[in-house]
Amino acid sequence: MQRWRGLEDIPQDWGRSVVTIGSYDGVHRGHQLIITHAVERARELGVPSVVVTFDPHPSEVVRPGSHPPLLAPHHRRAELMAELGVDALLILPFTTEFSKLSPADFVVKVLVDKLHAKAVVEGPNFRFGHKAAGNVAFLSEQGKTYDFEVEVVDLYVTGEAGGGEPFSSTMTRRLIAEGDVEGAREILGRPHRVEGIVVRGAQRGRELGFPTANVETLPHTAIPADGVYAGWLHAQGEEMPAAISVGTNPQFDGTERTVEAYAIDRVGLDLYGLHVAVDFLAFVRGQAKFESIEALLEAISDDVKRSRELIEAYDGGR
Repeated sequence: MQRWRGLEDIPQDWGRSVVTIGSYDGVHRGHQLIITHAVERARELGVPSVVVTFDPHPSEVVRPGSHPPLLAPHHRRAELMAELGVDALLILPFTTEFSKLSPADFVVKVLVDKLHAKAVVEGPNFRFGHKAAGNVAFLSEQGKTYDFEVEVVDLYVTGEAGGGEPFSSTMTRRLIAEGDVEGAREILGRPHRVEGIVVRGAQRGRELGFPTANVETLPHTAIPADGVYAGWLHAQGEEMPAAISVGTNPQFDGTERTVEAYAIDRVGLDLYGLHVAVDFLAFVRGQAKFESIEALLEAISDDVKRSRELIEAYDGGR
């Protein structure tokens, strides 16, 4: 998959294409419906498929300080889109100047002049341009003028997560914030992932016999509620079953919120300075302060045992 940052990165000889536009944070199952439709339509027409997205999140530019917690960084979204068969990803730097583009100017500058859209695939509530004034109806009218089709895909998948509400990035963020990583997994179609660099912490886990990778997460990451989770630690191309702790470590009067992953049954891991990923499979228990170190150690042993069982049960169904 080709990756472009900014309109100037698009090859000069780029021909017609099928385009879909959106933040696509998380590339959840609703997003997957739209992107897959765009990919399939592109193949039918014999042209490439292009996803257009933005960095930073538009809300941060329009309303500074309102950046939502991110479900996936851009490189992870690119991986997921490539798996869906997307041919090219265009990340547009979202600046104050860009935010002032009228819907009509956006169509001409992006869809017509640069991507030579043959078809545009969107969800029914798609909005674009200055003050989100453009919608699907306007886009369809522009398509008649500039010779591109507009196809609308209903992205509203529903399930048990969120009480049967339509799947959305907003709902996914809410479930993650509540610690309902199982519900988030239903919407995403995979476990929620957090990434970052392994840094040196207080090293209490090592002293207690359960050394953890202390992950310094990427900015604006959606981090689950404080507690213990079962999941996986991905490092150096390896997926390792893990018991994951999120919180401030109240046992030792901690104040800084951390994400720490203990790779189950692994000895001698040295991950300092490496970029790793942590996948959250299931909630085990909430954060707690115990009466003694012995009680804490007993709880950690139970956490590891429960995490191992949850992971094995999940792996058995894969």
